[in-house]
Amino acid sequence: MLIDIFPAAQQTLGFIGLYSAGGVESCMFGKILIANRGEIACRVIKTARKMGIKTVAVYSDADAQALHVSQADEAVHIGPPAAAESYLVIDKIVEACRQTGAEAVHPGYGFLSENAQFAKRLEKEGIAFVGPNVRAIEVMGDKIASKKFANDAKVSTVPGYLGVIETADEAVKIAGEIGFPVMIKASAGGGGKGMRIARSRDDVAEGFAASMSEARSSFGDDRVFIEKFVENPRHIEIQVLADGQGGAIYLGERECSIQRRNQKVIEEAPSPFLDAETRKAMGEQAVALAKAVDYRSAGTVEFIVDTDRNFYFLEMNTRLQVEHPVTELITGVDLVEQMLRVAAGEKLKLKQKDIELNGWAIESRIYAEDPYRGFLPSTGRLVRYRPPAEGTDKTGHTVRNDTGVYEGGEISIYYDPMIAKLCTHGPDRDSAIEHMARALDAFYIEGIQHNVPFLSAVMQHPRWIAGNLTTGFIDEEFPDGFSGIEASGAALSVLTTVAAVMDHMENMRRRRITDQMGGNPVKFSVKRVVSLDGEQHPVEISEDGSALLRVLHPGAGGKAAADLAVQSDWRPGDPVWRGQINGHDVAVQVRRVLNGYRVAYRGVDAEAHVYTRREAELAALMPEVEVADTSKLLLCPMPGLVVSIAVEEGQDVKAGEALCIVEAMKMENILRAERDSVVAKLNCAPGDSLAVDEVIMEFE
Repeated sequence: MLIDIFPAAQQTLGFIGLYSAGGVESCMFGKILIANRGEIACRVIKTARKMGIKTVAVYSDADAQALHVSQADEAVHIGPPAAAESYLVIDKIVEACRQTGAEAVHPGYGFLSENAQFAKRLEKEGIAFVGPNVRAIEVMGDKIASKKFANDAKVSTVPGYLGVIETADEAVKIAGEIGFPVMIKASAGGGGKGMRIARSRDDVAEGFAASMSEARSSFGDDRVFIEKFVENPRHIEIQVLADGQGGAIYLGERECSIQRRNQKVIEEAPSPFLDAETRKAMGEQAVALAKAVDYRSAGTVEFIVDTDRNFYFLEMNTRLQVEHPVTELITGVDLVEQMLRVAAGEKLKLKQKDIELNGWAIESRIYAEDPYRGFLPSTGRLVRYRPPAEGTDKTGHTVRNDTGVYEGGEISIYYDPMIAKLCTHGPDRDSAIEHMARALDAFYIEGIQHNVPFLSAVMQHPRWIAGNLTTGFIDEEFPDGFSGIEASGAALSVLTTVAAVMDHMENMRRRRITDQMGGNPVKFSVKRVVSLDGEQHPVEISEDGSALLRVLHPGAGGKAAADLAVQSDWRPGDPVWRGQINGHDVAVQVRRVLNGYRVAYRGVDAEAHVYTRREAELAALMPEVEVADTSKLLLCPMPGLVVSIAVEEGQDVKAGEALCIVEAMKMENILRAERDSVVAKLNCAPGDSLAVDEVIMEFE
């Protein structure tokens, strides 16, 4: 049902024409091609199918078995895995349209979505572009031109140098004139690619080259510019819709301040910081900017907002944003549908007075990356992929999961590391956060590393809960990276309880299989010790023959004993334990290990071993396994391609000095020396593909 995806729509916006007695009205397009991949391609297919429009997918060699290929009505192969040889080749997209008779192209985001030459070519070929007009793309899609245009339109902008910068020396000079810190940004960029914060002349020299390289590989355009970096900023953006025929509205804002390396990680709508007056001012300014450029389609005007709610134009994204679902959840408006209708020549039926913000929505981006190793990319096969169930429950809370992967599919090194966008919606921010925490607890992924534990940790963080956010949140709160959360308080109680209950349920299953105790239910009590990351916690489990278990945690250190009622239909082998503890719904991720389980809950990821009292005494005497010494090796931290090596055999290196650059999932990672040393041996060369933990070089 549509209400599962857009819960506010049926409740408050049914009168605006999104629904009709016979379903949603047909668009004049009979068939569209989606010039993209992954979750956004699947997202567009979902709305197109709802509107009765046939879809064409395109795919590279690496995506031959991708989900968007199987979901579309037709699919066309367009080349090798590298985007520059497939998804970014305009001729191949146009030829795919010719082959299939597609009347329009939806570009999604990234790739060709903000490429004016692509839009021009489609226009020449008589194919509709589901996006803005060419002039808007040229003016707003280019970060330098858009700032000049915004200045002329009297929109508040961040101080900076808007010309094209040719050399690193010129960049250093300009940065010094603006004043540190500065932001180096790709002119044609987006999604955090080609962006660097520089706080010194050395940072500028190094960041300039890296930004140009990333921009060239991601967008085919290596132009960069420099602007002042506002300290303690919040990243807040306004969603706009325009029809190019005089109709233009804004649909509230999204707070996108939780970022890492300028890549958004968690978004929410509305912002916990804006008041009604500021929201209105930002929205009206965004609409004025859209009208000034005769904008058509969905677009986003991004602002940075300081601690006094002063806001400054950052850029306009002339496409659908990754985080658009949170806006859909609080407004009930299907943005993809509106884009298709406008592209087909329809006027907006929505007026500003029709837009009401209902409840709160949060989006967590699930990435294929290892949060325990500096968030480095992770690739491989999704051995298990079990997202939480989508839909709206009886309390009015919604779970939505936009994804482009499936169990058994492969995460490759060639594209963005996003696995899914998990969204929750509730009547207020606190309930949306709690619902997100529960959904993350139930999101089970096996086969690759992922950032679910980190996202869960953020949901528990007091500063996040208070809404005290800046774009520096992750760097400030996790300065040494993410090493997990230690189990304590309620999380410790839940994990020890669940581990003990699972062990008990497995034992009872074995007894039933072997017909011990005649297979008859009996009343009994057993004592166990749960060792959680080396600390032992005694528990007592009792059963009265019903489905209800009681778990007693004896008080220690003067603490009162806790007597918990537990109910669950978990069966051995289920990857997620679901049940109730004292009437509260609980989900814990589970992986079997020797004498226990690997359990994950609310950001805690720990091993829980369950012993008898005597086994616990003996386990405490077992020696610890020594970890191998790798201090004289530089290991590849993720699967990737060696871009360059900056040192030679026999060369002295200093701590912090760049050793090599490894590229993975469109991001370049500079690997540096951890201490002063001498390079003894190089084990690879530029162009080599390396696996995780493969030795790059050795030191004396």
